[in-house]
Amino acid sequence: MDSSRNETYNKLFERMVDSMTDMTNFDREEFVSILHDICKFFDLSKGVTEFYGSLSAEREKKGEILIDYDDGRGEGKVALFRRTITPSKTVIKSTLYKAADSESLTEEEYVKLDRMLRAMLTFVSRNRLQSAVEKLAFYDEYGYPNLNYFMRQLEMMNEKGELNGNTVIQFNLRHFSLINQEIGRDGGDIVIKNYYALIKDFIGDKGLICRVGGDIFAVVFKNDLLKFILQIMNGFPVVYDEENEKRVLVSACAGVFTLPDDFVFTRPDDILSKTFSALQDAKLEFNGTIIYYTERTHVEKEKMMRVRRFFNDALDNDEFKAFYQPKVDILTGKVVGAEALCRWVIGDKTVPPVDFVPVLEQNTDICRLDFRMLDLVCKDIRRWLSEGKSIVKVSVNLSRKHLVDVDLIDHLLKIIDSNKVPHKYIEFELTETMTDIEFSDLKRIANGLRDAGISIAVDDFGVGYSSLNLIREIPWDVLKLDRCFVPSDENYGVTELMFRHVVAMAQAMGLECVAEGVETVRQLEILKENECRIAQGFYFDKPLPVEQFEEKLGNYIYSLPDSIK
Repeated sequence: MDSSRNETYNKLFERMVDSMTDMTNFDREEFVSILHDICKFFDLSKGVTEFYGSLSAEREKKGEILIDYDDGRGEGKVALFRRTITPSKTVIKSTLYKAADSESLTEEEYVKLDRMLRAMLTFVSRNRLQSAVEKLAFYDEYGYPNLNYFMRQLEMMNEKGELNGNTVIQFNLRHFSLINQEIGRDGGDIVIKNYYALIKDFIGDKGLICRVGGDIFAVVFKNDLLKFILQIMNGFPVVYDEENEKRVLVSACAGVFTLPDDFVFTRPDDILSKTFSALQDAKLEFNGTIIYYTERTHVEKEKMMRVRRFFNDALDNDEFKAFYQPKVDILTGKVVGAEALCRWVIGDKTVPPVDFVPVLEQNTDICRLDFRMLDLVCKDIRRWLSEGKSIVKVSVNLSRKHLVDVDLIDHLLKIIDSNKVPHKYIEFELTETMTDIEFSDLKRIANGLRDAGISIAVDDFGVGYSSLNLIREIPWDVLKLDRCFVPSDENYGVTELMFRHVVAMAQAMGLECVAEGVETVRQLEILKENECRIAQGFYFDKPLPVEQFEEKLGNYIYSLPDSIK
């Protein structure tokens, strides 16, 4: 190679190195232009670069292939340069071609080309490795930006002073397991992708969205978009099969935090902890599926944390007590049964269930409490039997959380039998379910209890999404009608009509009916008119400590209005 050509080569090499090492102002177009000049210098006709994420991907040709230069003169292979990056085993290959009628490279030219290509591949390898690390750190296996990405972007927005005027939401797609059952997992993945794209397109470049995990997402956007984003989360049709125009309605539980003007950002968790807290409340669906974070919700969350912190000690210290609300025969005034209700008694203070049961329902702590309540009830019944008191059947509530326990029947019978309580004195109240899987488990448990000679009641019938299938396929003994089903002066018309027909249907099926929430004489009269003989409610008594309830057993008669006698 003569001195002039050697000088040209050196300048090309210097330009390539300068371009590769100027990382703050790297210009890919300039770099490709240099590659073109190199190809022309060595009279190459084509240059191909291949990237593979693994050795197996290379074997299967599943990677990224770039052709940065091709002058169309042919593909006579000149050289193959291949590099494997350890320990990731990422593979980078560069293949060079010359036209068939062009002169072959001299040995000196080949050495110089080899030197230049190895330097280039070192640079490209480093960049691809950085890109892979970035992808692993900030994107999940499905290609969605992850929580790390979201947190980094929040910090960048704060540094630029762009956080004010934004709302942040964490949301969880509702009942998505049912969608997967209905249209299959592949269809479900398409639904998630399209729902994500819908929100991403709507918030535009000034907002951002990531996938926290599973079907939980986080999104930040300008406040003026909140109304429309919530419309999407309250329910929006999403296409999963464009060819056949098939859609599914997707909604979400959401925790919402609109940043106040005086919000002080110190770290991303200042925001995400608030939206996550509100989302957890929304998933419980006690107050709706869209929950805004406020200082009040913060206080409520603190209460929840206290419940969890002190629960174990409360069990150890026997602070949970069984209170009994009588079930009364409205024609005789006699107590014919009772429902055991849990109260948390700390010194002279009684904590109502609404302050701790929803918290315990979030995990299996509620199951431990149910077992403790059953044990307390069985001990009371055993004592009444030993003392010769009149005995009535006592119903005990079982949380839905028990449905996944395949050994539940054994656990319950062990408690009952260890206290030597005849099965006829125990009744379990189970609430309706909303999914086919839960329904199957409920049916299994109900049949198991019936086989053991224990009666079962469907609790709060009418408060949720009760179906006739619920009372047709499960062998209930008792139908407990929720207070919303019991007519009052305010909801007499349609409610009274529904009440009458449900009672008649239940009686025709051989079910005993118990009306909950009975508080007025008029309600008693409606019960009598419809031959619903058993009532439970404040008209007779609130839930009573065991000592007071014992006084109602035996010959005690509640006073009845003249219109009932």
